[in-house]
Amino acid sequence: MSMNSACYVLLVLLACTSLISPYPVWIGLHLLNLLTLLIYGADKLAARRSWQRIPENTLLLFGLLGGWIGALVGQQFFRHKTQKQPFRTWFMLSIAANIAAVLLGVWLMYGR
Repeated sequence: MSMNSACYVLLVLLACTSLISPYPVWIGLHLLNLLTLLIYGADKLAARRSWQRIPENTLLLFGLLGGWIGALVGQQFFRHKTQKQPFRTWFMLSIAANIAAVLLGVWLMYGR
């Protein structure tokens, strides 16, 4: 199984785990951020050892889904993907898109 496949399998397991908890959204976001942090660490380790890497699209997707806080922590802690362009630009756009989606969801639920 490739690293990329393992990331998506873990994402599905995370979603299933959060659904059986009393607070699925909060538990899901915490687990997603922890998983994203671990994925950044795994990708940094793979980069150092010349192993198979996790595609940038996967890293961006995990941030877009809500794991961007874990991604920011992982970038700083592991010193990974902090300088590489255009990844940084796409990453910042994914953060903006996630925040916009959350604000839109809150407005649709409570703002009317």
